[in-house]
Amino acid sequence: MKFDDAMLQRLEKLSMLKIEEGKREEMIRELEKIVGFVDVLGELDTEGLDPSFSTLECGTPMREDRPDENPEIRQIILENAPDAEEGYFVVPNII
Repeated sequence: MKFDDAMLQRLEKLSMLKIEEGKREEMIRELEKIVGFVDVLGELDTEGLDPSFSTLECGTPMREDRPDENPEIRQIILENAPDAEEGYFVVPNII
Protein backbone atom coordinates (compact mmCIF):
# COMPACT_ATOMS: atom_id res chain seq x y z
CA MET A 1 0.00 0.00 0.00
CA LYS A 2 1.29 3.43 -0.89
CA PHE A 3 0.85 6.17 1.67
CA ASP A 4 0.61 9.82 0.78
CA ASP A 5 -0.20 13.00 2.68
CA ALA A 6 -3.95 12.59 2.07
CA MET A 7 -3.90 9.12 3.65
CA LEU A 8 -1.87 10.47 6.57
CA GLN A 9 -4.43 13.25 7.06
CA ARG A 10 -7.23 10.67 7.19
CA LEU A 11 -5.29 8.62 9.74
CA GLU A 12 -4.69 11.76 11.81
CA LYS A 13 -8.40 12.48 11.84
CA LEU A 14 -9.33 8.90 12.77
CA SER A 15 -6.71 8.66 15.51
CA MET A 16 -7.31 12.21 16.75
CA LEU A 17 -3.55 12.83 16.61
CA LYS A 18 -1.63 15.70 15.08
CA ILE A 19 1.68 14.91 13.38
CA GLU A 20 4.19 17.73 13.24
CA GLU A 21 4.98 19.03 9.77
CA GLY A 22 8.66 18.08 10.05
CA LYS A 23 7.82 14.47 10.90
CA ARG A 24 5.20 13.76 8.24
CA GLU A 25 7.57 12.26 5.63
CA GLU A 26 9.22 10.06 8.24
CA MET A 27 5.81 8.88 9.46
CA ILE A 28 4.74 8.01 5.90
CA ARG A 29 7.91 5.94 5.41
CA GLU A 30 7.38 4.15 8.73
CA LEU A 31 3.74 3.35 7.92
CA GLU A 32 4.77 1.95 4.54
CA LYS A 33 7.32 -0.31 6.29
CA ILE A 34 4.68 -1.56 8.74
CA VAL A 35 2.12 -2.28 6.05
CA GLY A 36 4.83 -3.93 3.94
CA PHE A 37 5.66 -6.24 6.83
CA VAL A 38 2.01 -7.18 7.25
CA ASP A 39 1.73 -7.82 3.49
CA VAL A 40 4.50 -10.42 3.82
CA LEU A 41 2.22 -12.38 6.16
CA GLY A 42 -0.19 -12.78 3.26
CA GLU A 43 2.42 -14.96 1.52
CA LEU A 44 2.16 -17.64 4.22
CA ASP A 45 0.63 -20.91 3.11
CA THR A 46 -2.42 -21.31 5.34
CA GLU A 47 -4.13 -23.91 3.16
CA GLY A 48 -5.73 -26.59 5.30
CA LEU A 49 -5.45 -24.63 8.55
CA ASP A 50 -8.54 -24.12 10.65
CA PRO A 51 -9.14 -20.33 10.76
CA SER A 52 -10.69 -20.60 14.20
CA PHE A 53 -7.77 -22.50 15.79
CA SER A 54 -7.08 -21.48 19.35
CA THR A 55 -4.92 -22.90 22.09
CA LEU A 56 -7.65 -22.02 24.56
CA GLU A 57 -9.87 -24.90 23.41
CA CYS A 58 -7.40 -27.60 24.41
CA GLY A 59 -5.78 -25.63 27.15
CA THR A 60 -2.20 -24.67 27.57
CA PRO A 61 0.27 -27.51 28.07
CA MET A 62 1.28 -27.55 31.70
CA ARG A 63 4.64 -28.28 33.22
CA GLU A 64 5.45 -29.31 36.73
CA ASP A 65 5.65 -26.26 38.96
CA ARG A 66 8.83 -26.75 40.94
CA PRO A 67 11.27 -24.24 42.36
CA ASP A 68 14.65 -24.07 40.68
CA GLU A 69 17.36 -21.99 42.28
CA ASN A 70 20.78 -21.35 40.83
CA PRO A 71 23.01 -19.52 43.34
CA GLU A 72 25.25 -18.21 40.55
CA ILE A 73 22.36 -16.33 38.95
CA ARG A 74 21.35 -14.84 42.28
CA GLN A 75 24.93 -13.64 42.85
CA ILE A 76 25.19 -12.07 39.38
CA ILE A 77 21.92 -10.20 39.91
CA LEU A 78 22.92 -8.96 43.35
CA GLU A 79 26.31 -7.79 42.06
CA ASN A 80 24.44 -5.40 39.75
CA ALA A 81 22.15 -4.08 42.47
CA PRO A 82 22.86 -0.60 43.88
CA ASP A 83 22.80 -2.08 47.38
CA ALA A 84 22.46 -5.67 48.61
CA GLU A 85 22.83 -7.33 51.97
CA GLU A 86 22.65 -11.01 53.00
CA GLY A 87 21.37 -12.08 49.60
CA TYR A 88 18.60 -9.46 49.33
CA PHE A 89 18.14 -6.06 47.72
CA VAL A 90 18.36 -3.13 50.10
CA VAL A 91 15.86 -0.37 49.35
CA PRO A 92 15.19 2.89 51.19
CA ASN A 93 12.34 3.08 53.69
CA ILE A 94 9.30 4.81 52.24
CA ILE A 95 7.16 5.05 55.36
